[in-house]
Amino acid sequence: MVYEIAFLSPSTLQRVVVIAVAAVAILTIVWLGRAQADYDHDGIDLQDRFMMGIPWGTVLTVIFVIFVYLFLQDGLTHWRRPITIPFRAWSYFYPLGMLTAAFTHNGPGHLLGNLFGTLAVAPLAEYAWGHFPNMREAQSSSTSLRTNPYARMLAVPGTAAIVGIVGTFFGLGPVIGFSGVVFAFVGFAVIIYPLGTALALIGADALRVFVTAVQSPTLTAGGRSAYLSPWWADIAIQGHALGLLMGVLLALALVRSRQPVEQSGPGALRLWVGVVLVGIQQSLWAVYWYRGGDTYVLYRAVGVALVVILAVVVTVAVITSITTNTDVDANKNTDGSTGVGAESRISLSQDNKDNSRNGRWQVAAGILLITTAAIAGPAIPYNLYTTNNESLPGDAVVVEDYELTYAEGVENGLVSAFDLTAFGETTTVTTSGVIVQSADRDIWTTAVSAGRLAFTGQSTVSIGGLGWRTPVHISRNGWTAGGNGTAYRVNASIGSPTASDDVTSNSNTDTNKLENQTVLYLSDPVTATPRLANKTVTIVPQKSTYELRVNGSNQTQTAPLPTANNSVNISGLQFERVSETIYVSYDQTRIAVFEAETYN
Repeated sequence: MVYEIAFLSPSTLQRVVVIAVAAVAILTIVWLGRAQADYDHDGIDLQDRFMMGIPWGTVLTVIFVIFVYLFLQDGLTHWRRPITIPFRAWSYFYPLGMLTAAFTHNGPGHLLGNLFGTLAVAPLAEYAWGHFPNMREAQSSSTSLRTNPYARMLAVPGTAAIVGIVGTFFGLGPVIGFSGVVFAFVGFAVIIYPLGTALALIGADALRVFVTAVQSPTLTAGGRSAYLSPWWADIAIQGHALGLLMGVLLALALVRSRQPVEQSGPGALRLWVGVVLVGIQQSLWAVYWYRGGDTYVLYRAVGVALVVILAVVVTVAVITSITTNTDVDANKNTDGSTGVGAESRISLSQDNKDNSRNGRWQVAAGILLITTAAIAGPAIPYNLYTTNNESLPGDAVVVEDYELTYAEGVENGLVSAFDLTAFGETTTVTTSGVIVQSADRDIWTTAVSAGRLAFTGQSTVSIGGLGWRTPVHISRNGWTAGGNGTAYRVNASIGSPTASDDVTSNSNTDTNKLENQTVLYLSDPVTATPRLANKTVTIVPQKSTYELRVNGSNQTQTAPLPTANNSVNISGLQFERVSETIYVSYDQTRIAVFEAETYN
């Protein structure tokens, strides 16, 4: 008798193994930690700072961000394609974007990256703040909001919301994402625990790898083509730096308000190293500029220098603040007063010394504030700019207050808002691709670049607002004449693509088959290199089909492109379409002149 035993699939088995190994490892370390606690009572007790030892403020913050993604952005039904365009910060005259941009995300990768960062550093910041104002004084209630643990717990998500909105109001460009708040958590935590913050961020990367290993236990890869924009071109450096400085300023206020016995602060070298490590690890050095099209320039050396300088400014401000605070408190009596006994011990030289240190603290803090203002300032005129409401070129798809079209070589409506030139770069740049505009929302954006659409052949742009979304499917098809270029057209249809859309890798529809389809763009004609009987052959994109044009010495004749496995005669030349290739025959000579454009 033969018995069949059902085994888990290899992928499921690997998921079970990695989760089981992690669980056993964590339980083992926890057991060792409890055993060690019998001999060592100097470790960190989370209940000193957290209610029940849990960073509830961080938990509430993460829940809120996930809620926004699932329900406001419709991520619950479209996990990989949330609606994003209406929730970006387009201008001060579009309050919906200004209030939601900091808490919305481009997709699941963007969301999870920011959540991992929050879980890594927000508990450190929350621990420094504490649910209880003083360590080992865990009172469950208080009549004062300043000391009430519930109020202090709620202060964490409340402050995160304020920082997010402030960062959006002073953010440069149509920002989106929680990363500005994450950097504020980083800036706050790095002042109190510089090296611990750097290790926590490394831990976030490790957590990301673990989650990826569970999601995709095995990856098979080989050489393949891909359309990739530079990873650093998607980073909002200005917003990240602004968030970091806001966190530093908040931590600085906390440090100066605490007694030195409780919060003495890190040493100068440790703090500087921690800020530099965090800045480098978080790519604050990735200063770049957009040159138009698909071209970006990265100023790596300048960016690294700016991170080092920023670390110096932060270190000077924090250390002088701690030193000044310590000196002032050192002059108090044992009961905390500064009565006659204390005053009698303060000499004139000590007063001068204190004044000097206070001066250094004020200068350093002033430099920090000026740096923050310098980073935030350029966003004000930019966010006061609104679109000029000019009509988009060519035909457009209209959905509610949105217009969508395809254009090439048009002036970028965002970057070109102000005509500035500096260091060899200019804001007067052009763009090509799928353009989305809404005069009511002050939106102007290149939703899909021309290069990406030429690579993939299709894309879907989701537009909408609160409580509604409409997908617009974009497809490109064309015929290539060797090295002479490609004749193509770009189509749009409202709604999700279906099998009838004929948008496969070789989609070259001969007729306008789709309902509600709009031809957004027709490229220039392309002429094949071979000449037969002293005649040239050109393919011309039309709205309903492609046209073959034969130019002779005295005349020009045209005919529609033949359908698959059919032929047509034009001016003594026979054109035959075999699969996705167009052949021309004359006097026993047969040459391939056009091939269907393929996509990835």
